[in-house]
Amino acid sequence: MTEPRYKRILLKLSGEVLMGQGGLAIDTAVTARVAEEIADVRAQGYELCVVVGGGNIFRGISGAANGMERATADYMGMLATVMNALAVQNALETIGVDTRVQSAIPMHSVCEPFIRRRAERHLEKGRVVIFAAGVGSPFFTTDSGAALRAAEMNCDALFKGTSVDGVYDADPKKVADAKRYETVSYDMVLAKNLKVMDASAVALCRDSDIPIVVFNIREHGNFAAVLDGKGVSTVVQKKMETIDARV
Repeated sequence: MTEPRYKRILLKLSGEVLMGQGGLAIDTAVTARVAEEIADVRAQGYELCVVVGGGNIFRGISGAANGMERATADYMGMLATVMNALAVQNALETIGVDTRVQSAIPMHSVCEPFIRRRAERHLEKGRVVIFAAGVGSPFFTTDSGAALRAAEMNCDALFKGTSVDGVYDADPKKVADAKRYETVSYDMVLAKNLKVMDASAVALCRDSDIPIVVFNIREHGNFAAVLDGKGVSTVVQKKMETIDARV
């Protein structure tokens, strides 16, 4: 049996992934489906940690753009990620997946504080660990928080679950003939400002040599399929196997 390429994975989800068609910030049916995707991968023996954004509830940078003081708006955004983390935890535990939420902002009544060694122990015991509240400081995105946690937890890869099936040379929702990359380097992502993650997150993954795998989490079974080498995705890494984009 071939050993899997990755053993320990960090899954980064945008908060919008938890939204449904009815306009609810957290759609329980959608959240349950995302939980099933995570559970399927965990059942295959992967060690899995998760970071969920908060944009479905409150986005700090948007609040700042509307006149709020930036640090206050960012803290509100961090609290939104805690709400999403608890929602995902509830969905996972409903289907029997043992889960822990760790927050960068201590709130002992609802979850654990972030303690790296404790998180590692949870993973070793087969639990899914959900990291909330970003890095615990304003002016950093949850992308940066995901990259930081992936580095701290010695993850083999950072999987970015989005609503598109990879990295394109233009927005595929706006440009009909946009080309998708099979593989692209960190430096090309930064130089061309490809919309993968924010620049600091990409740079941290580059410096830590953590591949970023971009895939469509909304497609049922796609998370497990990508890990199995059958799904569609783009891998951002140092050594590019090919620089050609394909449809």
